[in-house]
Amino acid sequence: MADGAPAISLVGLRKTFGSGEHAVHAVDGVDIEIADGEFFAMLGPSGSGKTTVLRLVAGFEQPTAGSVLLGGTDVTPLAPFQRDVNTVFQDYALFPHLNVQDNVAYGLRVKGVPKPERRERVDAALATVRLEGFGARRPSQLSGGQRQRVALARALVNRPRVLLLDEPLGALDLKLREQMQVELKQIQREVGITFVFVTHDQEEALTMSDRVAVFNRGQIEQVGSPAEVYERPASPFVAGFVGTSNLLGGAAARAVIGSDGVYSIRPEKIRVTDTKTPAGMSETAADGTVREVVYAGPTTRLVVSLDAGGDLVALQQNLDVSWPDVEGMRGRRLRLVWSRQHAVRLPET
Repeated sequence: MADGAPAISLVGLRKTFGSGEHAVHAVDGVDIEIADGEFFAMLGPSGSGKTTVLRLVAGFEQPTAGSVLLGGTDVTPLAPFQRDVNTVFQDYALFPHLNVQDNVAYGLRVKGVPKPERRERVDAALATVRLEGFGARRPSQLSGGQRQRVALARALVNRPRVLLLDEPLGALDLKLREQMQVELKQIQREVGITFVFVTHDQEEALTMSDRVAVFNRGQIEQVGSPAEVYERPASPFVAGFVGTSNLLGGAAARAVIGSDGVYSIRPEKIRVTDTKTPAGMSETAADGTVREVVYAGPTTRLVVSLDAGGDLVALQQNLDVSWPDVEGMRGRRLRLVWSRQHAVRLPET
């Protein structure tokens, strides 16, 4: 690996399936640099191109145009086994007839690693994923989270420069998925290698990654830290896909904000007050009527029809209220207030 070179560089990457009028541009001009040791998330809806990019990095697909560089070396023509990467898939792809020890050791055995070293490295990999003592079990005797860890250990035991993860938490239930988000990030910090994580789940991307690339129709809409992508979306698509966002534009924007353009305002940034409470010097206010109420346990989402036109969604914590109190808010007049800095003007498309 060249000194100071990014772990991964994608240059003008394109991938087209089919030809002529039936051609599908799955990846349409992607340029990314991913630093060594970074936890990088590729986020987007189904069909946005993120998984195809992962497959191009792994070598499972060949690009129509562009290059894939690992550590500064062009690996575009190389086969998957010639690249210093490993992939963890959503279905884990464990061998059901092998126990955990042999599943993790499989790649080392194929490479001809001597048995004593093989055993030592497998034990270390299982310890890394908190599965000491599980070596004799079969995959069928493990929970979903444990199978996911075995797949991770099998990839880590090869000591790759880059680990590619294709929605590896997608098959887990919500509680276990949230637990594994924390553990995956902790493991990545401990082993210090580059993780590239593909997901359609915005919370996963925001929770785990150092940087996020938001994909849409084969292209990248924005790359930045989770806070940058969430707080300062670069397009209406990013604002709507990453979390929940209100978009205020046209006549409503002119009436409420005082200027043209499309503005993104996150629901949790909005304060709900009565119509007699004035806004502060650095705040914006809009009056309206509650059209719908969505009770979600710790929070309530209020859909408010503005007098100026359009709807805004406000999120408030249920600190001292119960469902009957919340249900009674439908049809109520109120005022929405937010800091001016939280109305982010989006670039014109």
